[in-house]
Amino acid sequence: MLETLTKYAINRDFVLPSGLSAKEVRWAICCDEQGNYLEVIELGYCSQKNNKGQLFRQCPNLTQPEMKAQGIAKSHFLVETAAIVALFGNKSTDKKTQDKHRYFFNLLENAGKIMPELQSVAERIKQSDSLERIRDSFAKLKVRENDKVTFRLGNSFPVESDRWHEWWQELRATLVPTKAVVKEKGASPNNTLCRCFISGDIAEPVRTAPMIKGLAGVGGLGTGDSLCSFKQESFCSYGFEQAYNAAISEFATNAYRAALDDLIRNHSRTLAGAKVIHWFKEKDLPAEDDPLSWLVETQEQQERNAQQRAAELLEAIRMGKRPDLADNSYYALTLSGASGRVVIRDWMEGRFEELLSNIKSWFDDFSVIHRTGGGSALNPKFMAVLGATVRVLEDLNAPFIARMWRSAVKNELIPEYALAQVLARFKVDIIEDTPVNHAGMGLMKAYHLRKSRIKGEGKMADDLKAYLNEEHPHPAYHCGRLMAVLSALQRAALGDVGAGVVQRYFAAASSTPALVLGRLTRNSQAHLNKLTGGLAYWYEEKIAAIWNKIEDAIPKALTLEEQSLFALGYYQQMAELRKKTTENVNNTKDKEGKND
Repeated sequence: MLETLTKYAINRDFVLPSGLSAKEVRWAICCDEQGNYLEVIELGYCSQKNNKGQLFRQCPNLTQPEMKAQGIAKSHFLVETAAIVALFGNKSTDKKTQDKHRYFFNLLENAGKIMPELQSVAERIKQSDSLERIRDSFAKLKVRENDKVTFRLGNSFPVESDRWHEWWQELRATLVPTKAVVKEKGASPNNTLCRCFISGDIAEPVRTAPMIKGLAGVGGLGTGDSLCSFKQESFCSYGFEQAYNAAISEFATNAYRAALDDLIRNHSRTLAGAKVIHWFKEKDLPAEDDPLSWLVETQEQQERNAQQRAAELLEAIRMGKRPDLADNSYYALTLSGASGRVVIRDWMEGRFEELLSNIKSWFDDFSVIHRTGGGSALNPKFMAVLGATVRVLEDLNAPFIARMWRSAVKNELIPEYALAQVLARFKVDIIEDTPVNHAGMGLMKAYHLRKSRIKGEGKMADDLKAYLNEEHPHPAYHCGRLMAVLSALQRAALGDVGAGVVQRYFAAASSTPALVLGRLTRNSQAHLNKLTGGLAYWYEEKIAAIWNKIEDAIPKALTLEEQSLFALGYYQQMAELRKKTTENVNNTKDKEGKND
């Protein structure tokens, strides 16, 4: 995984020299050429609600050991928080923040040796009246104390200049920790060459790994989280300390960090408690060619049928019309944060054609008839599938999200836990007489299809379709169908009676059908007697036909999987009945129109 991330950064020229990193900066303190304060402006896409600011690709950056070296409070150079730059917010009275503030302006003054304009800025901005004006501007613009701030002099940003780079590297050289790598043998820093775990080259390893930013919304820290860390002694071996236990060169470290920074910033999606990122070996694909983007696309984007698009791309690859996709590969990573550490929830890779086929299978497996019976329901978004298993999205947890994402990407089993949860939600919808969730019904169907396919039993694909199958072999399915017909019969005979046969008996019938369905069928005779004409005969024939499918095999108790078949039978039969009702109404209107 780290090797792949490193190649991603190298191929896209993201690898920066040590001491530099890409940062998003939302605010700029604007000064004239002489360093006099003018105003504060917002950077980036100001109209966006969650504007992250402007990306500067080569910002000065100190590692954690460098920040702690010499035992004094330090700040970064040129780009820092509003609290440190202007003593703004609740942290302004904190001694540590004040020390960092002084260090920040000392850096500006020292950098004046090679960029005199920075010294001018430091001398004018650190004056109390200028700082007060900046703080007033911050307050009016609703700047947060942890927002990143930089300077603009005239029409240019000093952070974008390379004139300070050499001076910065010389400064960093004075901050290098001198602690030995191997305590017992007293190894010196000059005797630490190791084979890099990523590149395989002999190189000087980094003592500590850099922080990975962007996981604050999924359990991570705002200051960043460590991917490779060895803080506790129990994780160390052979006397090595910290990151020396997994030796990685500074170049490789900078590369994988740059890759993750870019992927999290530009190619990630937050799915409840986790971030999923993916990329391709050959190039970044447009959304219309990216199968994984189809899983999380918006409702408006679903006008283009994902199943059809997947089939078209597969055909194009197999016919040699898309060689750019045939030789491509995909990589997918699921991340979250925990106690300052990056948690790798899952890692997947494979051929693009395989991914395309798997995503097509996902949509095929989840395809269900619309609850009104009017054609198929829209392809469910991934979050809609997850949401069908819980009451509110906040109840989702990162391990479950990672498991379901893997199921979609790798065409694997859907966990039984998901089936249990969505079945429970379905029963609540039925009892409360609320519209049934299409994604939930699709999940039940997909669970059975995938389990059967992985076991090598292909017959389930013929038995369990997106629509009603009156020849389904399992009696549990027909028990659900019978419940749907009995419910429709009651409504036809009595109208809306509030808590009807479904609301009162569905839970019992779906778990112990033998105890319930026989009695309900006998009681249905009273409803049949209230109907006139051929409608009573039609219902009587339908009930008899379903009982003929059940025969003497009506189950006394249903397992979890059988209960889901009961639910599918009920849902598909109800959709078929609603479809016929709609067709009858339309036919009647057509006849009346012709008579007029």
